Amino acid sequence: MNLTFYKYQGTGNDFVVLDNRNESIALTQEQVAFLCDRRKGIGADGLMLLQNKEGYDFEMVYYNADGRPSSMCGNGGRCLVAFAQFLEVVENQAYFIAADGPHQAFLKDGLVHLQMKDVDTLEALEGATFLDTGSPHYVKQVEALQEMNVFAEGRAIRYSDRFKAEGTNVNFVEHLPENRLSVRTYERGVEDETFSCGTGVTACALAASQAGYESPIHIQVLGGELQVSFEKEGTGFKNVYLIGPAVQVFKGEITL
Repeated sequence: MNLTFYKYQGTGNDFVVLDNRNESIALTQEQVAFLCDRRKGIGADGLMLLQNKEGYDFEMVYYNADGRPSSMCGNGGRCLVAFAQFLEVVENQAYFIAADGPHQAFLKDGLVHLQMKDVDTLEALEGATFLDTGSPHYVKQVEALQEMNVFAEGRAIRYSDRFKAEGTNVNFVEHLPENRLSVRTYERGVEDETFSCGTGVTACALAASQAGYESPIHIQVLGGELQVSFEKEGTGFKNVYLIGPAVQVFKGEITL
């Protein structure tokens, strides 16, 4: 099978993107893992298919780098909106369906604004917060973030008794002045630290609001900067937006 693929990245979170509107692409777990392999394949944190879906501009189908179907990916969603605009499926606004439900998005001044799911509650754990922003996230506030071994500490939490069955993404966040955060994330499915995690920074922003941070919050990740805006509603949040760049890196062909 010959595939035409595109490579996109959003603040260093990179993806193999495929146009499957004609429903001709069916990949096995092993094939997805191969395409995402950084030594033997194309290399990416995940793979996405853009597909037709009645009632929506398109459907987002997302796979982790290990080849398994995954929950929502925020940076992936932003990149797929940019891809849909490139394909002329949408102009400056999009309404699409993903694993966690419908999403709206718009493009403005070179940035993709992606509406994330509403969050009803934040669960307080010992020294951390757990919440679902389309994917499950463990958020721990730390100091001296840049000196941490995020791989080792994140992996230990991800495979702890509480989370090892379903897994969780693990975020370490340092609170900075002027309504800013610095975030590093260990992602399940990739099983490593990534340069950026959209649902992760969203989770960190909502958790930080409990400490007095106000919308919009600016978040520094290894791959650049993102913003999260939101409205608080009781113990939850609505109109949550993940905002940042989405860039097409290259187009290529590969044979499976």
